[in-house]
Amino acid sequence: MKAVTQAFVASSVVFCGVAEAKRNYQRSSNSSFNVLDYVDPLIGSANGGHVFAGASLPFGMAKAVADSNADNQGGFASDSSSITGFSHMHDSGTGGASSLGNFPLFANPGCPGDDLNQCVYRIQNRSVGFSNETLVAQPGYFSIDLDSGVKGEATVTNHTALYRFTFPKDTTTAPMIFADLIDLPLSRSNGTASVDPDSGRVSGSGTFVPSFGIGSYDLHFCADFSGADIHDTGVFVNNRAGNEPKTVKTLDDSVNDNDSLSAGAFVRFKAGTTSVIARVGLSFISVEQACSNGEKEIPKFDFGSTKKAAQNIWKKKLGVISVDATGVSTDLQTVFWSGAYRAMLSPQDYTGENPLWNSSEPYYDSYYCIWDSYRSIHQLLTIVDPHSQSRMIRSLVDIYRHEGYLPDCRMSLCKGYTQGGSNADVLIAEAYLKNITDIDWATAYEAVVKDAEVEPANWAVEGRGGLASWKSLGYIPTDDFDPHGQGLLTRSISRTVEYAYNDYCIAILAKALGKSDDHDKYIKRATNWNNMFDSKTTSLGYTGFLQVKYANGTWGYQNPQLCTPLLDFPECYLNPAGHETYEGSTWLYTFYVPQDMASLITTLGGREDFVDRLTYFHNSGLLYVGDEQAFLTVYQFHYAGRPGLSAKQAHAYIPSQFNTSISGIPGNDDSGAMGSFSTLSMIGLWPVHGQDVYLISSPFFKEVNITHGITGNVATIRNPNFDPSYTNIYIQNVTRDGKAWSKNWIEHAFFEKGGVLEITTGADESSWGTAVEDLPPSIGAYKF
Repeated sequence: MKAVTQAFVASSVVFCGVAEAKRNYQRSSNSSFNVLDYVDPLIGSANGGHVFAGASLPFGMAKAVADSNADNQGGFASDSSSITGFSHMHDSGTGGASSLGNFPLFANPGCPGDDLNQCVYRIQNRSVGFSNETLVAQPGYFSIDLDSGVKGEATVTNHTALYRFTFPKDTTTAPMIFADLIDLPLSRSNGTASVDPDSGRVSGSGTFVPSFGIGSYDLHFCADFSGADIHDTGVFVNNRAGNEPKTVKTLDDSVNDNDSLSAGAFVRFKAGTTSVIARVGLSFISVEQACSNGEKEIPKFDFGSTKKAAQNIWKKKLGVISVDATGVSTDLQTVFWSGAYRAMLSPQDYTGENPLWNSSEPYYDSYYCIWDSYRSIHQLLTIVDPHSQSRMIRSLVDIYRHEGYLPDCRMSLCKGYTQGGSNADVLIAEAYLKNITDIDWATAYEAVVKDAEVEPANWAVEGRGGLASWKSLGYIPTDDFDPHGQGLLTRSISRTVEYAYNDYCIAILAKALGKSDDHDKYIKRATNWNNMFDSKTTSLGYTGFLQVKYANGTWGYQNPQLCTPLLDFPECYLNPAGHETYEGSTWLYTFYVPQDMASLITTLGGREDFVDRLTYFHNSGLLYVGDEQAFLTVYQFHYAGRPGLSAKQAHAYIPSQFNTSISGIPGNDDSGAMGSFSTLSMIGLWPVHGQDVYLISSPFFKEVNITHGITGNVATIRNPNFDPSYTNIYIQNVTRDGKAWSKNWIEHAFFEKGGVLEITTGADESSWGTAVEDLPPSIGAYKF
């Protein structure tokens, strides 16, 4: 990547209004800066990051990449050893099992001796090594050289993957490309593939299961080839193949299984063929629609033009952000832009591809999961792409209309597992507060109230469980009696604090909609976190933690260190034998009171004790920043009037935990959550999810400009005393549009209306943002 410095204006320029900011942005957009030079899709593609490294459009359904033989939740893993094929749909950054990767194409230079039965077809046996040195990954493009001598390249449109396979020039056999009726998790139950002997078109369908949910889904594909003459066609089953018949079918027969049964269709091309273009249209509706998608979106098999169009779309999407990167290393610029890029891979726009119901509303899928994404991804999208955020919220509301509940996780048209609360409630409340438009707010409010009031039969995949106890006891007891629905009777502590925050978000939405009685009811429930606080539990010299509590009001015990890097780290994941916190410890969850930080600080002993405990939490090895619950704790020093410590903590994690290596994120990316954390942190405004609050911190650039996608206004965050060594990171004073700004937070109107937030930093903490009246909102009053 080339180093480019994008300087808009000298630091001596003072605020002259929104018009000046717009002119500066327009001036910068005509420079030679190419944002794609600073996006590296391979960041997080190793060491369990599971980032999708292939070709995609923003929120695109088609996601094409070479699939690795292991650790392939995102398809390709940089630290894997071999490739099993090229498939066309993937998710990004997910944990758990692999997903999608349906109908992979496998290209080889030819069968030994041109004998069909000398080729290897089974996914377990056919993998081929690759060269990391020749690997190229860019937004909208992926290329890899295989040890077989085949070079595979991929680009995409919305519903279609386009590949260019280049074969060795000296081959004397007929090169082959076949499509396998399989997916990455090997979940296929039924499948059909056919090949047209005249055109070479390979098409088919299959039934698969999602990776983190219930049910099944049908998917269809249509592959066409260009650039070579056909030698012959046929089908294969396991490791045998023939020219007849031209159709193969598989079914779940309780004898064969997907580990032992591969099946599909192939096309061989004339010997001497050096290049073949493969176009794969996809659809959840039908084979006919899959073929139509391919024909409409890529009618001419033009790989170069398709790649260029995809990359231009990414340039435009990312172009609403601009930075003055004077003095900032290429690596840090790459962390920033790559994070923004990854946050735009999912959720995926399946509008027009939902066979479950007829609707004129948008349909988005691959929410992996809202429990992860509600903390930072949607906040970044609200800033940089409010139109897409509006469509996603509309989609959530439409899912409620047709499924009966808002999803907490959803993938591949299926309901995903609920990990905590009903956190779509948070997104809906925040969308209203931040003026996200075109939402049916009456139905949206009905949906969040149903989450709070009506327990579903299966709260493992939607809504909330334990609502009878929640309403009567004010917490979820560890030994909850819940005959009203079914779900994992675990996570009582983490569910309690999440339910409390969900209800807080409903309360502030109710207030905004003029529903005062509902506001009063839900704001009272929002204080329920305190019902699981045990003032006598101790850990590592600190007293007072959330704790196990039974229905009769007596206390149990879960070691506060459990599920930290210091003690049995992986013990609290989603399983029937889980513990009372989810993917984190009571050390972590005791800090999760975003609605009432003033009361939490008092409960934990006051301002100094709170700062001491939070500092210890970050510096002791207790905190794993690779899970999204950790994000807000980086900035919670703001609530104690110590915003400088938030800045210090953010700079400690970036770039130590967030960098440009292929392992450059601390955990799996969870559809871009890690990416959105680093990008938002580097902007210098951290959004508190569910609230109209951005905590002001020191930006990682001299200037950041963000153009609002609806109003067109430009919000500028500028540091006139920017120190690229990041020694002077403590805010000394702030002005907004030239006027002093003492609050250590700001509202979303700044992004809508535009203007300049000038943040001057220095070498030491100052008194800025430390007064009680300058602290973020809280239900209770600050008592210091």
